[in-house]
Amino acid sequence: MMQTYPMLIGANRVDSNKPIEVLNPRTEGLIGQVFEGSADQMDEALSAASEGFVVWSKMSPAHRRTRILRYADLLEKHQERLIDLLMQETGKPRENAEYDFGMLTTCLRFFVEEVERLDQPVLHDPDGRFLHYMQRQPLGVTVGFLAWNFPLLNLGYKLGPVLASGCSCILKPSELTPLASLEAVYLAVEAGIPAGVINMVTCSDYSITNRLLESSVPAMVTMIGSTRGGLEVMGASCTSIKHFSVELGGNSPVLVYDDADVQVAAEKVIGLKFVNTGQVCVSPNRCYVHASIYEAFVEAAAACAAGVDMGPMITAEARDRVLEKVDEAVQAGATLVCGGSRLDGVGYFMEPTILRDVDAQMRVACEEVFGPVLSIIPFTDEDDEIALANETSCGLAAYVFTKGLSRGLRAAEGIEAGSVCVNEPHYGVQLPHGGLKQSGVGKDCSRYSLEEYLTLKRVSVLLDDA
Repeated sequence: MMQTYPMLIGANRVDSNKPIEVLNPRTEGLIGQVFEGSADQMDEALSAASEGFVVWSKMSPAHRRTRILRYADLLEKHQERLIDLLMQETGKPRENAEYDFGMLTTCLRFFVEEVERLDQPVLHDPDGRFLHYMQRQPLGVTVGFLAWNFPLLNLGYKLGPVLASGCSCILKPSELTPLASLEAVYLAVEAGIPAGVINMVTCSDYSITNRLLESSVPAMVTMIGSTRGGLEVMGASCTSIKHFSVELGGNSPVLVYDDADVQVAAEKVIGLKFVNTGQVCVSPNRCYVHASIYEAFVEAAAACAAGVDMGPMITAEARDRVLEKVDEAVQAGATLVCGGSRLDGVGYFMEPTILRDVDAQMRVACEEVFGPVLSIIPFTDEDDEIALANETSCGLAAYVFTKGLSRGLRAAEGIEAGSVCVNEPHYGVQLPHGGLKQSGVGKDCSRYSLEEYLTLKRVSVLLDDA
């Protein structure tokens, strides 16, 4: 019998007569069904989230903490089932799926602790007649759209600050990878998270999900996705004043200077490039390497790529779009160092691909690839390498490799990106993650993310009315 995964609205599991099939990209087989939500069900979710917010926001922080930690513990009791489901719907290798799951519980526990570290500043009164202080209060109902590439990590990025702040939420996972996320939120009810605090709907019709955005109920809209998707979501939301936190597309540059350790730089770039089959928003896309070490870097990168273990692309269409960009680049003069082809057999697999002699104007370089393709481009002392790195409308992440501290700091200051990692890519729940330019607004992770789910209220109390 086909396993079905209903939506969660309030404390109820809700389905419809319109199924959405979920396929395993590794086997192309059907693994489960979710359901097309209706306009009425979107309204029900809005109502449930409003009621959930009233209950959750009035609960003491200590009681919220107990339930959130109980939820994290319960998720870990079911981690094998959730990881297995995650591997089926994404095609991820087990190590990647374990990381994806682990970030969910890590986020829940981190934000529970972080909310207790936030201060409520006292403000100076020049006359000494008033006590002024800033009070942090939960913002309200949040609507969140999640990406398909890291389903549980993305869930953690949103649930962590939502729950810790005292907000409630309506979340919509991608219809490509909704199963593990739905199973995870079912457990929230079992853990004692009140009805309506977490709602999850599934739907592939934007005209229906826009009902969530157009409503005046949500105080905040958040998402992880493409820049085009972000523009559509933000546009549909502008029917009332709302807060936004959106992490959108990237086209991450790498600068490898002539004094860099070539082998180390190649290993780290390749290691990040091909994780999750390149389907990562912060994946290196354009690798600018100083001409004096260009050949050595290309050789080292190819050697590293030869040992990569990758899963499939998420769909056949996604794979074909990536291969089309590779073919275009080769026809325009780029050279294949390795890869460049789909793999025969079942599943949406393609080879890890490296291109050299790439022109920065080729689509493979100037657009986000979101697949296992690295373009390596030489630069010289006559080039403005920082300008080359900034030659994109995106500004999510960037990477710099150099032994010179001043050079690394100069590049970090000049590159227009939400994060710049010098000599080693590094991410963590305690570090803010978000973009500049067309890569979004707001932050995920860290206290800066938590603060976006809280509003600051100024309170002034008269001390002496004599």
